[in-house]
Amino acid sequence: LLLQIRAKEQKQLAMLEKQTRQKHDLISYLAHDMKTPLASVIGYLNLLNDVSDVPKAQRDTYIRITLDKAERLEQLIDEFFDITRFNLHDIVVSRGRIALDFLLEQLKEQFYPTLLAQHKELKLDIAEGSVCYGDADKLARAFNNVLKNAISYSYPNTVIRVAVKQEAEHILLEFHNQGDEIPEQKLEMIFEKFFRLDKARSTASGGAGLGLAIVKSFVGLQGGSFHIETEADLFKAEIRWALPGEETVKQEA
Repeated sequence: LLLQIRAKEQKQLAMLEKQTRQKHDLISYLAHDMKTPLASVIGYLNLLNDVSDVPKAQRDTYIRITLDKAERLEQLIDEFFDITRFNLHDIVVSRGRIALDFLLEQLKEQFYPTLLAQHKELKLDIAEGSVCYGDADKLARAFNNVLKNAISYSYPNTVIRVAVKQEAEHILLEFHNQGDEIPEQKLEMIFEKFFRLDKARSTASGGAGLGLAIVKSFVGLQGGSFHIETEADLFKAEIRWALPGEETVKQEA
């Protein structure tokens, strides 16, 4: 009986430790993701502040995007406080139909101030009618982190390319950029939480080494895969996940 009680206590302790780790991970993810909409708000406000003769239509667009990102930041802050107040056991995944062209165009707008400041360009090549089924919020955050990484570590005056390919049973997203070569022994480590390839640069930019770990986690939760290939200074990040069967689509519709 004593052994059973001890085994039960150890099981409860292990479960509590697991829940604490999950809660800590979620807090870390959200704290990291809060920086993205905030950077976008600051970027567009700086554009409006620095350029006095912005055409009205363009100014209205900047204000709209800034407001959207400020509202997104508010949502993340609310979620952050929810996590700190309650014990969350699992990351909840809500699945639905996602138009990838619309989602990626939104992300392109979000990164416009950063791309402009760094003299870089983002080009999208999206197969017509590309649709996936998953959690739009979490996939948006995953795509955002891949793009942020590609932009941050690409050479000035280069083009970052995103291609969406719809295969027979899979959707494939490819993110291409050109930057300094990653040593082979460190290539697998870039998916580890808090690993920073360039510590000095990451610290200066506020990076905590969570971006790619978040991508791996959020994509994996939805049955997808994420990996990075490199050849010299050319990088390709791939996100791939299976398309649902007809019955699944009908139920989600």
